[in-house]
Amino acid sequence: MEAANAKEIPLRHVETDVLIPKMMREKAKEICVEKVEAFNHCCKESGFFMVFKCREQNAALKECLTLHYKDPAFYELCKQEYIQEKLEFLRTGVPSKNRKQKLPVSM
Repeated sequence: MEAANAKEIPLRHVETDVLIPKMMREKAKEICVEKVEAFNHCCKESGFFMVFKCREQNAALKECLTLHYKDPAFYELCKQEYIQEKLEFLRTGVPSKNRKQKLPVSM
């Protein structure tokens, strides 16, 4: 029943056009982590000349990220995850970032 509710829950404009795409960007960066790291490493090594020296790494990173940004299935996946987080917040009143925090090992 909850899965059916997740697909039917109305979303505001800000959720569909801002918050879900933000989630997509964060997840895409996790998926493209090797290319993100390669680009960051190149930038650190190149300093001021990074614009010229890191073109290849930048192009590979953009290609990887764009592949996910334009994927309707990836959008739907992120949308459903967002809706689940929203439903959980409505149920508990606890934001997802607070639920995901690890508890301290010792007190």
